[in-house]
Amino acid sequence: MTVLSSPMSSVVSTSRGISPSGIGSDTSPVAGASGPFSLSESELNDTGEAELLSVSWNQDYGCFAAGTSRGFRIYNCDPFKETFRRDLKSGGFGIVEMLFRCNILALVGAKSNTQYPPNKLIIWDDHQSRCIGEFSFRSEVRAVKLRRDRVVVVLEHKIYVYNFTDLKLLYQIETLANPKGLCCLSHHLNTSVLACPGLRRGQVRVEHFGLNVTKLIKAHDSQIACLNLTVDGLLLATASTRGTLIRIFNTMDGTQLQEVRRGVDKADIYSIALSPNVQWLAVSSDKGTVHIFSLRVRVGDDPTPDPTAAKSQALIHQNSSTSLDALISSGTGANPSSSLSFMKGVLPKYFSSEWSFAQFHLPDITQFIAAFGPHNSVVIVGMDGSFYRCSFDPVNGGEMVQQEYFRFITTRKQA
Repeated sequence: MTVLSSPMSSVVSTSRGISPSGIGSDTSPVAGASGPFSLSESELNDTGEAELLSVSWNQDYGCFAAGTSRGFRIYNCDPFKETFRRDLKSGGFGIVEMLFRCNILALVGAKSNTQYPPNKLIIWDDHQSRCIGEFSFRSEVRAVKLRRDRVVVVLEHKIYVYNFTDLKLLYQIETLANPKGLCCLSHHLNTSVLACPGLRRGQVRVEHFGLNVTKLIKAHDSQIACLNLTVDGLLLATASTRGTLIRIFNTMDGTQLQEVRRGVDKADIYSIALSPNVQWLAVSSDKGTVHIFSLRVRVGDDPTPDPTAAKSQALIHQNSSTSLDALISSGTGANPSSSLSFMKGVLPKYFSSEWSFAQFHLPDITQFIAAFGPHNSVVIVGMDGSFYRCSFDPVNGGEMVQQEYFRFITTRKQA
């Protein structure tokens, strides 16, 4: 981990006084934004036709942001509704990242944006309708991740970590070629963890900033395709470009805790989600199916205390692989495994794999990202402008039941 006072490949300008406040209420103004954003009355009354460029969840999966060829839009999940939108005359945004439900957003322009090119990140305060910080880089920004005390900018070969208060550079991390901008953060107040590709194929680098500890995990033989952390950053789920296996690791010592199988055929993994109670794992892929797996990691026997704190203590005090039994439980809702698993010494490995507990089938013509909602529900957003809410049986599993469906944007490709 390298600490720098100023980056060699970026220019940062900032306005003092970054102060997040509430955003996204029913009374949040739509028209009248000053600065580069503006909406005319005719635009407010049109069909909303635009090209959808990106979708991303906020940190608690209660909202999502959509970057379009005309600007960005923010949607609430429960109840589902468009909260507000901002349009930009000079073009749209390829990356839009929310900070929980506050007024601060990170925006990266699309290639067609004449004012904000893809190598520039702006930190936008929607409450004040102004830009409070700009970052200019020599190469295209691949991803941006936010937490209350950090701004993380992902380029193809480097990751910059900034202090949110004054936007000063704290760390820079070198990675293997990372065109998809793979990176994830913990969001618990008491832990500060970042996971990203390492410098070797199949390797994940985990930074425990609060402990000043770097852990390198050999997760797969193939390149990393997708990864995600639990809220406290103590568990990591990964998939490779093969897309057949998802592995769960202890980020403190790099131990593999569990392995589940999405399928036998190669697949592109679009998203991995871990439920807040650390009981479930959701995976979406180009096969048109969202798979739900049961996690076998103990989070404490008493469900009333904070499960994150209980799991944190269990993982932090784990010193050897012999203590893994205390972290693994069978419990209810176990993933099915092959009836031929007793012959696993003879048959191929996939016959003894843990398969998905529940499934939901989608059109396989577009990219979907999944997340967990309340009460054993899953919310799914598609790059075709579709939103699904479905529920699963936590005891019997099987096919999930669709509860809601909305078309939140009509894209130009669909017109």
